[in-house]
Amino acid sequence: MSKTVTDNTLQAIISHAKEYGFVFPSSEIYDGLSAVYDYGPYGAQLKKNIRDDWWKSMTQMNENIVGIDAAIFMHPTTWKASGHVDSFSDPLIDNKDSKKRYRVDHLIEAHADKLMEEAAKANDGVALRDLAKQLIADMEVLLANDDFAGLGALIQTNKIQCSVSGTSNWTEIRQFNLMFSTELGSVAEDANTIYLRPETAQGIFVNFLNVQKTGRMKIPFGIAQIGKAFRNEVIARQFIMRMREFEQMEMQFFVRPGTEMQWYAYWKEARLKWHLALGTSNLKYRYHDHAKLAHYANAAVDIEFEFPFGFKEVEGIHSRTDFDLKQHQEHSKKKLQYFDNDLDEQGKPYGNYVPYVVETSIGVDRMFLLTMCNAYCEEDLSEGDKVDSRVVLKLHPALAPIKATVMPLTKKDGLPEKARVIMDAMKFDFNMQYDEKDSIGKRYRRQDAIGTPFCITIDYETLENDTVTIRHRDSMQQERVAIKDLKSLIQNQVAWENLLK
Repeated sequence: MSKTVTDNTLQAIISHAKEYGFVFPSSEIYDGLSAVYDYGPYGAQLKKNIRDDWWKSMTQMNENIVGIDAAIFMHPTTWKASGHVDSFSDPLIDNKDSKKRYRVDHLIEAHADKLMEEAAKANDGVALRDLAKQLIADMEVLLANDDFAGLGALIQTNKIQCSVSGTSNWTEIRQFNLMFSTELGSVAEDANTIYLRPETAQGIFVNFLNVQKTGRMKIPFGIAQIGKAFRNEVIARQFIMRMREFEQMEMQFFVRPGTEMQWYAYWKEARLKWHLALGTSNLKYRYHDHAKLAHYANAAVDIEFEFPFGFKEVEGIHSRTDFDLKQHQEHSKKKLQYFDNDLDEQGKPYGNYVPYVVETSIGVDRMFLLTMCNAYCEEDLSEGDKVDSRVVLKLHPALAPIKATVMPLTKKDGLPEKARVIMDAMKFDFNMQYDEKDSIGKRYRRQDAIGTPFCITIDYETLENDTVTIRHRDSMQQERVAIKDLKSLIQNQVAWENLLK
């Protein structure tokens, strides 16, 4: 019987991620760095598999989408044109006693979460739950209207306290830019201030004509990119949900003006299908339309997933109009227009225009956390007087870091040698692991914990008839399979086609 993943399970997932080599705190031997994490052996492979699936789904399955890899450092005028220098900021508040700084929405959300926890423990927690919901609703309205005075009053009225000092002695709310800056140049006096990119989209926009011309792309077409971005998140929350250094998978789809809402609806549906193909229940997902649109958008929606700590954004789909290309055109003094020689329904050529853009943007790290939360399962296997349990990651086989593990039943009588022959024959096709340490039961549990879908046991019968026992992770069922059939059996389960169809 599986246990339901709850808010308390997040800590179990964090512990599991560290214990089994998925995610480590960065620079841990020096007590770590807030909101920065390293990916271990299994985490790095799982993250790569997520990236690969997204990349294939975008560039391989769509003939009109190509990929690029733009540099992290960009000309500083890029960020002036995009609006990041002037307006990429968050409302922050300081506690006068602890000197600790908070993002206002994070501070209020944390208090609402605390109220929900108290409600869960209370005999009748309806009032507390209603208070928490009303608090979030009021916050969203005030944020949408940039009402900092109202937000400050909300914090004071609800007596929201600093987690360090325990006081409500707050400063006024102010805006702070979230970009990291550095200097480009060998001598400080000659250096220019540049920024670590806060998003990957601008690298696509400034390369619009380069890609369009060299790729002979016709509108509508898309440009995809996976890359690191950096934001000075003030408070670390919810593990890898918010980090200062993170990775984005973004696609900018360039369309004729006037058709953007059709494509917006298309990508809204297409992106949710991609998520569901990973084996997640549609009950875990929902759309959330933006109450307040960004300055560049005429429509925006988030795909939200129900994490152990509630529904949170995983992916955004935005209709960005022609804002970005026009801004770069104005600041660079270079034309960023498309010559459309196709005819419209009235038989008239479209001519030159600045395309509109529909964006899909998803964080790799958030998708990683989503995958772990969705896969993590604690199962009670007790029967009668026999008490047993296991922790298993029920990852989609195509995403699993290790596809199959080869296990000789014992370390003698030629079984390891036979196992090595099978291992060597299959490692060209799959990411395999060899394991001969501990009892076969402990080895099964170890592979369950890292999400390996198949365990191949070599026993004495293998030496007689070239068959092995293959154990299936989720069902724990075992079957006898000829060695010659192993490759096709595993391939049918772990193939990328199972995700991309």
